[in-house]
Parts: sequence; C-alpha cells; structure tokens
Amino acid sequence: MDSALLWAFIPTFFFVSITPGMCMTLALTLGMSIGYKRTLWMMIGELAGVAVVSVAAVLGIASIMLNYPWLFTGFKFIGAGYLFYLGVQMWRSRGKLAISTDNQTTVSNDWDLVVQGFVTAIANPKGWAFMVSLLPPFINSNVDLAPQLFILVSIILVSEFVCMTLYATGGKSLKHMLGKADNVKLMNRIAGTLMMGVGVWLFVS
Repeated sequence: MDSALLWAFIPTFFFVSITPGMCMTLALTLGMSIGYKRTLWMMIGELAGVAVVSVAAVLGIASIMLNYPWLFTGFKFIGAGYLFYLGVQMWRSRGKLAISTDNQTTVSNDWDLVVQGFVTAIANPKGWAFMVSLLPPFINSNVDLAPQLFILVSIILVSEFVCMTLYATGGKSLKHMLGKADNVKLMNRIAGTLMMGVGVWLFVS
C-alpha cells in the first residue's frame, strides 16, 4: 500500500471520527449513565458495525442497500425507535440505563449494549456515505485487496475506539461533577435528552 496515501488517511479519518456524531453522542451518554467500563460493551458493537460497513463499502455490498432502500430504511427506523425509547426511559429516571437516586445504575444486559452499538453504526446513513466515498480512493488496484483492507479497517477501528473513549470518559467525568443526589434527576434528563436526540437524528438522516 502506498505509504503517502496511508499517512494521508490516518489524520483524515481521525478528524472525521472525533467530530460529534451519533456514535460519539451515544458514547458520551452511556459514559455519563453507566460509566466507561460498561460503555466498552457498546463500543464493541459499534466497532463491529463500523468494520462491517467499511468492508461492505470496499466490496461493493453497499450497492445492495442503495438498490433496496426499504431494507435500510426499515432497519434504521427500528434502531431509531429503540434509542428514542431508551432516552424516554432515562429522562423519566426509569429503565436499565437510568441512574438511581443512590447514584447507582441498574445493570443493563451486556448483550443489549453490544446490539445498541452495532445497530447505531450499521443504521447510520452518514457512516455508509462516508465509507463509500472515502475508502475506495485509498485502495490501490495494483496491489492485493486483502492486506490493504486489513490495514485501513484497523486504522478506522483504532480511531473510532480512541474517540469513543474520549467521549465516554468525558461523560463519566460529568457524572462525577453532577453526582450529588439532588442532581441525579438532572443527569438522567440530560442523558435521556441526548439519547432521544440520537434516535431522532438517526430517524431523520
């Protein structure tokens, strides 16, 4: 793979990753409500989803989504509705992700967090558009595809993980700042509003 292209790709994708988006907002929200360590489960799902989108963009599978938009739309609406529902529950200080009055969070199923991250990444139309437009120009047709794809996807996943870590730890810090009992309801409403915002964002994108 051309080293010049590689060094151009790294800062380009990191800049795009660090920009606030659905997945970063989700990381911030969960970091605030359940802490960084438990947010890692969501990150696993999100990274798996990003990897699928990246490979699909290079292999041309994305054309299927473009030719059958109703499949993509249906999946997107289901994901948006689920995230909005979680946001409403958090806003009302209810549900598995809400912080209780004793500043503890009800343990949510780890698998639910993985699915939440995966669905958000897969159903993000901007993520598909970005991968389809960005990745192909960095592929050298004169070199084997597999090694190039492995390198690019690895860079993408590392960038996404670093950026989500920054957002999630920021959310955790905000939780400690507002962690007094009289601020718990406010924290739940902030986190719930952000979560509902991600759902609406996904729905209208």
